[in-house]
Parts: sequence; C-alpha cells; structure tokens
Amino acid sequence: MVASLPFWAAALPETKPEQVGISTERLHRVRETMQRHIAEHNIMGAVTLVTRKGRVVHHEAHGEMDKNAMFRIWSMSKPVAATAILMLMEDGKVRLNDPVSKFIPEFKGMQVALDTGRSERQVENGTPIYTAVKATREITVQDLLTHVSGLGSGPLSGSAVAKIPNALAGKLSDSIPKLGGTVLEFQPGSRWAYSALAAFDTLGRIVEVTSGQTFGAFLQKRLFDPLGMKETTFHPTAEQLARVAKTYHRDGAKMTALTEKNRMLNLYGKEYESGGGGLYSTAADYALFAQMLADGGQGNGKRLLSPKTVEMMASAFVPDTMPGRQPGRAFGLSVIVINDPVAAGYRVGKGSYGWDGAFGTHFWIDPVEKIVGVMMIQVDNSTRQLDRDFESAVFQAIVE
Repeated sequence: MVASLPFWAAALPETKPEQVGISTERLHRVRETMQRHIAEHNIMGAVTLVTRKGRVVHHEAHGEMDKNAMFRIWSMSKPVAATAILMLMEDGKVRLNDPVSKFIPEFKGMQVALDTGRSERQVENGTPIYTAVKATREITVQDLLTHVSGLGSGPLSGSAVAKIPNALAGKLSDSIPKLGGTVLEFQPGSRWAYSALAAFDTLGRIVEVTSGQTFGAFLQKRLFDPLGMKETTFHPTAEQLARVAKTYHRDGAKMTALTEKNRMLNLYGKEYESGGGGLYSTAADYALFAQMLADGGQGNGKRLLSPKTVEMMASAFVPDTMPGRQPGRAFGLSVIVINDPVAAGYRVGKGSYGWDGAFGTHFWIDPVEKIVGVMMIQVDNSTRQLDRDFESAVFQAIVE
C-alpha cells in the first residue's frame, strides 16, 4: 500500500530522474532489488528514497511497507546526535578535544579493564573477570564521536555497564553520570570498537549540560523544527505509533513478527532519550536531515551548520589502518567514510559517508555524485548485503 505524506510534513522537491542525470529505466532496479530480497525472505518490505542534486528521483514502498511508515532507526540516531554536538561546537560551547569530565565530573579518572588472559574465557556468575588499570588519559568528546573511547565498547566494559540498575531509563542527568563508574574496554584512542549506546548517550547528556535544555528539546528547536522534520522523535504520538512498521526476526526462510514484549523493542524507559539509538523517523523525514548534510549544512532555507563543519564531520578521523577498522573504511564523526571503495568493497564514490541502524535502516551520502540514499527496513538480524545491493542499484542508474 502506498500513502501520501501527511499534509504537515515537509518534503524535498521532486523531479524526473533524467533532469538530474539519472535513468528512470535503470532506477527501476532499486525496486527489483527489494523484490528479490523479499522473495528470498530477507525482508518483508522496505521504503527506499533517493535524491540527486537535492531533488527526489525515487521514493517507493515495497512489500508490506507504507511510504508513510514510522521506523525505529536505532543507530541512525548517532549522526543526529553528532550534529547537535557540532552545532554546540560552532556555538563555542564544546570543543572536540574537551575531556568528557569537563561536562560530567563523574568521568574523571576512569579506569581501563585489563584482559589478564582469562577474562573472556572465565566468568563469575556470568560476568567476565578482569583487573583494572588507570587510563593513560581522559576520554574526549572526539573519542565518543569516533568510537575510540572504549566506553561500553566490548565484553568487559559492556558487562560493567550492564551492572547498572535501569541503565537506560529515566533522565540522562540521572543515568549518564553512572557510566563514569564503569571501566573502559581499552586505553582511549588505541583502537576502534563500536559503542552501541554508551558513547552517544553520553554525548546527549553533554548537549543537555551545555545547552540548558533536554536533549530532545534541543534537537527539536535547533534541528527538527528548522528542517521541518515533523516525524522524527524520541516520543512518538499515538498516531505515529500506529504507523510504526512491524519488526521481524529472520531465521533462515522464516520471518516472525516481534511483539512489543520483545526486549529489544522495549529497550529504553519512556523518558530516556538515547543519542545512540532512540529515535523514530520516516524515510522522507530522515532524508531532510541527510540532504541538509549533503548540501553543506543548509536545509529548508536555513543554515544549520557551516560547510566546513560538515566537511569535517565526513573526514577520516580514524584511518582504515587503525586496529578495529577495515580496509577502505575510515571513520569520521559518527559516520563511516569510504576512503577507498575498491578496498572496502562498496559500490559508492570515494568520500561517501553514512551509517546504519540495528534493524536494517541505512543511509549514505555521496558528495561527488550529489546522491543521498535512504533505506528503511525492520528486521532484527538483517543482512547488511542489502545495503550494498541498494547502493549498487542506485549507482548504476547514474548516467551523467
């Protein structure tokens, strides 16, 4: 079923693909790609959206999805949180090299879990055994943005976070300071390891401390309202909840719909505003955000970031040679940066950047080809091969 956008929702301008160097006929392969994955029982449906040069050339629902569906975007929340930090950096309230303890004193003097050779093989009551040593330096805002902090980034640090009662509930002001009492997975800056929630949830608290607003209120005032993003929120209305796409678990060829009793679907408390993975959005709404980045920080006639700040966000802060990274896949401020498409095995242009969500959502921006791609699916163990197939289907449609 295909539905039009609500009358209140902002939308990017549309155009015929040929007007911006895209082949309509070849663009149909996006639909064919989605249908193939549906037939192979990888997904039940998807919503895909593509822009070139700031204009929508493709926006379709596939399978059981509706174009107007709301999605749990999980880790695609991270670039949104990073944008808030970059806004505050431009305001002069945050520096990338600021220690986190400047804003949250409890992070002063953190320790690093030391693997004694038995920590991952020998457990006590289900908890890894480790010793702890003093961190060689404090973790910084940049460390959090680039996943080199070691905060909640592996089995040792993760087990320490898991011991905190109701860690992902209540207000960030209550929850985040408790993370300062956990251990880091490794010495700050020594390697890259993904922090699924802790790092970017901490960034959300830094936004609150420096702005004097709740994280959600800051995003609403400085990002969502200016861009006309009426469908992106931590707290969906009853009407929006009715449009949240079903989430599925894939087991071979079997797809099972998850109920709201599933632990992952109820990961956060009602008040908790997770910069690591708490937002809901639609494909069209998230495209407004992605297009703003693609246009150098400007969207809906408003300047949100400077072009140089967006360029910095998409720069390779973490090279693909750092332990934890893969060839051709550097990392910027919250986003993967493809510095060598051939080595990475990605069919996108050099310098493309973006990120994914745990249930299969995906976006990327190609600054050279002026492409934005957004794909929304909801499968809790989705194959990331679909990301690559979507990118390839879009890339082959560029004819000039």
